[in-house]
Amino acid sequence: MSEPGSRASLPPLRRERLYESLAAHISDFIEAQGLVGGDRLPPERQLAAELGVSRATLSRALAALETRGRIEVRHGVGALVREPAGEAAGDRFDSAVAARPRAEAVAAREAMLAGIARAAAVNPQQSLRLAMLADDGRPRSFEHTWRCIRRLAESPLLADLDDLLAAHAPDPLDGVEVRAGLDAVAEAIIRGDASAAAIACAGLLGDPGPPDGPGV
Repeated sequence: MSEPGSRASLPPLRRERLYESLAAHISDFIEAQGLVGGDRLPPERQLAAELGVSRATLSRALAALETRGRIEVRHGVGALVREPAGEAAGDRFDSAVAARPRAEAVAAREAMLAGIARAAAVNPQQSLRLAMLADDGRPRSFEHTWRCIRRLAESPLLADLDDLLAAHAPDPLDGVEVRAGLDAVAEAIIRGDASAAAIACAGLLGDPGPPDGPGV
């Protein structure tokens, strides 16, 4: 605790060094250009000339970026971009889908549904296809039916991609058209008709909305 009458002094203002500003500028350039892991930055001589800085300052900036894990400097090769720590491929995929119109996300997911349905239809266990998708007299729901189809497809990768796309192209609401579409997909899978199962997925997610609308 400070004594009565005393005043706390402010710490001196830290001035950002030129190479630190340059490192931030290069990092922004990497993001703006959409560079990904393995992409190469321009040669140091060219980069220094374009940025209007000395080679020494540029070297310090690149060293700072390398320390942060943003780039990797290889002798005889140059500076290569590295992926930011903690950024998973699924995160990049999700960001890319979010930046596209919703209609594209819906079209992409319906294509994924078609692939999953095709894989389910070629499941060699016909009795399992019948047991999981036969009409039992209850109204079909998308959630239950699609869970069965994904299980029959036996493809964790397709299931993971479907989950990623579902965040931007959600399951359809229950309705007569949706149930009819699910019936068509299920019947084709039970018959083992992969082409018909894939075709029946078209329009299953309903109206994608305006073609130029933002993603959700």
